Amino acid sequence: MSSSRTSGVTTKPIGSRVWPWSPRFWHGMRTSVWLSLVRRNRFRISPSRWAMAGIITFFSPLNSVLALLQRGLYGRRLRRRQIEHDPIFVIGHWRSGTTLLHELLVLDERFTYPDSYAVFAPDHFLVSAWLLKPLLWPLIPSHRPMDNMLSAWHLPQEDEFALCTMGLRSPYNTIAFPNEPPQDQDYLTFDGVGPDDVAAWQAGLFEFVKRITLRSGKPPVLKSPPHTGRIRVLLDLFPRARFVHISRDPMVLFASTVNLWKRLYETQGLQHPRFEGLEEHVLDSLERMYAAYERDRITVPHGQLCEIRYEDLVARPLEVMRRVYEEIELGGFETVRPKLDAYFAAKADYKTNKYSLSPQWRDEVAHRWAGYAERFGYVHEDHAAPGAAR
Repeated sequence: MSSSRTSGVTTKPIGSRVWPWSPRFWHGMRTSVWLSLVRRNRFRISPSRWAMAGIITFFSPLNSVLALLQRGLYGRRLRRRQIEHDPIFVIGHWRSGTTLLHELLVLDERFTYPDSYAVFAPDHFLVSAWLLKPLLWPLIPSHRPMDNMLSAWHLPQEDEFALCTMGLRSPYNTIAFPNEPPQDQDYLTFDGVGPDDVAAWQAGLFEFVKRITLRSGKPPVLKSPPHTGRIRVLLDLFPRARFVHISRDPMVLFASTVNLWKRLYETQGLQHPRFEGLEEHVLDSLERMYAAYERDRITVPHGQLCEIRYEDLVARPLEVMRRVYEEIELGGFETVRPKLDAYFAAKADYKTNKYSLSPQWRDEVAHRWAGYAERFGYVHEDHAAPGAAR
């Protein structure tokens, strides 16, 4: 297997290739959202990505029409719908194990979640999933491009991509135009974002949650790393929300997150990525998120926050998941325990990416992320041969 070396981060990646015809996140955008995105970035699309941009432009009117159809068929029900059960939020830095934790929690049939198709087409999945999900099934890669985790339309997916596709401001707009300065970084924490803009973002998230829960009425489990720094804004919207935070060896987080953004920029970007300033972007994002997390986590009511470590979860999964159920007062652990056993038995052969860092970047991570390492107990651990998280 080949390896790639950039700025002292050596990667031996495992993951599926994303083909030119594979759906991108932007394919689900309505015309107005798509044009706003490219206009904000002054139409700076690389020639090698013109075909991708053309296909997105071609499909955007279909998304707009289907969105109108969904609004006509479900608008009244959605307006009347009340959120009976506030969400459970899986939070933590990218590559810390949030996907694994998300998949474990939704094994419990009492909960619902946004699947990949709902995230891909958030404005019309209620009316289009029955037709387009089977038609698009062969186009989605079998595994994610950045690791060996399965990828399929029915699997749980990150709601931040849905919010971005709906036209809400999101740091994930950077993925589309990776050679421009990082976009919407204030929306990692909402520090400095005006009240009207905060309210607009909250309204968008609330609408998406109503769509997800419309048919089942079950409490939703949402997972998004950017939510880590948004506890204040999320509690204002969902006062009874519960949070499960997962941490991971910071040396792994840095190397694996650099690889994550590289792969997403390469496969999803509308520009041929140069990766300029990528490492600084990764370092800065964690610092922003965790300054807000440490400030706001003390405001979370008792019984609504649990913190775990990835290393403990994979070493003692049942023990750690039992603690999650107890600390955020979910109940019913024994009912879901057999499914947890089966899940880990099926994943016994899972292989992670392997990374190594140059001494320069190891020192930089140790210095810049010292607070994170001390807070979650990684100061004295050996970082000689880290493996990637799921």
